[in-house]
Amino acid sequence: MNEEHDIAEAKKTLADYRASIDNIDAALIHMLAERFRCTKAVGVLKATHGLPPADPARESQQIERLRRLANDAHLDPDFAEKFLNFVIREVIRHHENIAAANGGASRSG
Repeated sequence: MNEEHDIAEAKKTLADYRASIDNIDAALIHMLAERFRCTKAVGVLKATHGLPPADPARESQQIERLRRLANDAHLDPDFAEKFLNFVIREVIRHHENIAAANGGASRSG
């Protein structure tokens, strides 16, 4: 009976953790959607003014900043950098598409 009780408690704890994880995943999706809403506006602004889709100096600053934040939060900074690099690549792809649609800037520069 004690073992059954322990298993039942473990299953309840697991369900609680999973509910929290599901809530965090939903928040991440909404936050990413908001981030991409903003970066789309940046892409339109860049294309309108003939600015390049990529900004390597800004990207480097953001990577350094995110690594510090990750370290402070006890998250692997390498993971944070990989995640940000993935997001940056997607943003640049969007900016390139916006620029191409506006007959604008190339990635270089």
